[in-house]
Amino acid sequence: MALWNARGLSRRALLQRACAAPALALTGRQLSRAPAVMMARPNDIRILEVDHAFEDFQYRAPYQFGGRAVDRVTLLNVNCRVRTGSGRESWGFGSMTLGNAWAFPAASQDAGIGAMRALAGKLRASTAACDDTGHPIDLFRVLEPVYLRDAAALSRQQALPVPIPKLCTLVVGSAFDAAIHDAYGKAFGVNVYDTYGRSFMRHDLSADLGPSFKGEYLDRYVPSAPRATMPVFHSVGASDPLEAADVRTRIDDGLPNTFEEWIARDGLIRFKIKLNGGDLAADFERVVRIDRIVNRVLPGRGVADWKYLLDFNEGCPNVGYLLEFLRRVREATPTGFERVLYIEQPTARDLKKDRANVMHEAARLRPVVIDESLTDLEALLLAREMGYTGVALKACKGQSHAMLMAAAAQKFGMFLCVQDLTCPGASLIHSAGIAARVPGNAGIEANARQFVPSANRAWETRFPGLFTIRDGMMATGQLTGAGLGAVPTRTVNGVPGR
Repeated sequence: MALWNARGLSRRALLQRACAAPALALTGRQLSRAPAVMMARPNDIRILEVDHAFEDFQYRAPYQFGGRAVDRVTLLNVNCRVRTGSGRESWGFGSMTLGNAWAFPAASQDAGIGAMRALAGKLRASTAACDDTGHPIDLFRVLEPVYLRDAAALSRQQALPVPIPKLCTLVVGSAFDAAIHDAYGKAFGVNVYDTYGRSFMRHDLSADLGPSFKGEYLDRYVPSAPRATMPVFHSVGASDPLEAADVRTRIDDGLPNTFEEWIARDGLIRFKIKLNGGDLAADFERVVRIDRIVNRVLPGRGVADWKYLLDFNEGCPNVGYLLEFLRRVREATPTGFERVLYIEQPTARDLKKDRANVMHEAARLRPVVIDESLTDLEALLLAREMGYTGVALKACKGQSHAMLMAAAAQKFGMFLCVQDLTCPGASLIHSAGIAARVPGNAGIEANARQFVPSANRAWETRFPGLFTIRDGMMATGQLTGAGLGAVPTRTVNGVPGR
C-alpha cells in the first residue's frame, strides 16, 4: 500500500508510479501484439460487430442545474456482438443519455449534441475495428486512448471553437463500454459483476491503478450481489416549483407538479438540492425553504430520518462562497445542516487551473466530492491533494471507469457516491446496478422519472419497483440477470426484448 500511503511523495511521483504499467502507453494495435494479450483464453472475448442508433425525447418540464436549463435528451443505444475464446457468441446492449449541457458546456446545444452524435459514429467504427482480445476492462484499456484520438480528430475536422473534452468523450464511449460488459456477461450466462475476479480477468488492478494493487481484483472492492433496496435521491432542480404557489402553468399528465407533491407520491426520504451558485442569498433561501417543507411534511408521515446532498455543478465562484453558504445554513437550520450527507463539485471542474480553491476547510464540515472533475486517476490524485474527500461515480463515464475509480477511491479511504445524468431506461438500470453494489454508497439518483418519464415506458413493466418508487426506495435486488442485467436479447432502437 506504499503508493497510497506515502504522504511524502508528490502527486507527480504518485501518478508516475500508479501509471507505470507499460501496456498503458501502447496503442491498440501495439497492445494486441504484446505478449500479455497475444493468445486468447477461453474467458477472453473479441468484438465482432457493433451498431448504434439514437432516440430523442422531450422533457415534460425543464431541468435547471449549474445555471443551465435542459429540456430534451438524446439517447445513444449500442449493440455489440462478441465471441469468446471457446467460440460462444453473444450480443450486448448499452445505452446512455448524451448529456451535452453537462459534458460539453462550452458548446451550444446544437453544436454540442451534433458533435456527440458525430463522435458516436467514429467510436462505433473504432470499436468494431478493435482486434484485441480480453476481459472488457482489457478492451477499455485499449479503446479509451483510441476514443480520445477520435475526439481530437473530429474537433479538428469540424473546426470546433472548443475541442471535445475528455468528459464528453467518456460519456459517448460509455454506451459502447456498457455494451461490451453486457455482452461479456451474457456470453458466459452470468451477471458481469460475477466476472470481476481472478478466474475471468486477465490482469490484476495493478495494470491500471499501480503496483499497490498487485494481486488484487475488482471483486475485492465491488461485490457481485446487489443490495435489495436503495434509497432514491430526488433531484430538486434549481427552478423546480416547491409548493403550489410556485406553479405558473400546471402540467396535466398525472405526475406531480411540485416538490411537495413528489414527496407524497414517492414517499421520498433523500433529496438532492441543485444550486446555481453566484447568488449567495438565493442559494441560502432555496435550501432553507426546502428544509422547511420537508420538516412540515415528513414528520406527519411518521418519518424521522431523511438526508440532503447539495450540488452546485461548479457554480460556486470560489471556496469562500461555499464556506459562507455553509455557515449561513448551519446558523439558520442546525438540524438541516446535520442532514447534509455531502457536497458535490462546488467549484470549476478544471482542477489544474483552479488550484487556489482547495477544499480542506469545507471537507472538515462535510465530505466534498468531485464529479465533473473525475475523468482519470490523475484527476483523482489531484483532487485528493486539493482536499476533496469523495468521488461521484457515474455510469455515463463508463462501467470500466466507474469500477476502477471505485477501487482506487476505496484504497484512499474516500467517500463514495453514485450519481445520475437523467438516465432513463437501460441507462438507469446500468446506473442502479452500480449504485446497489458500490460499498458505502448512500443512494441512487433517478431523475428521469421526474423530467423524461416517456423514455422509461418501454421498461417499467419489465423491472417493477425500479422505475416506480415506493417509500423512497428502489428495488435493486432484481439486478442479477446476465450481463448488466437489463436486456436478455438484442435490442434495436432502444426497444427491449426483441
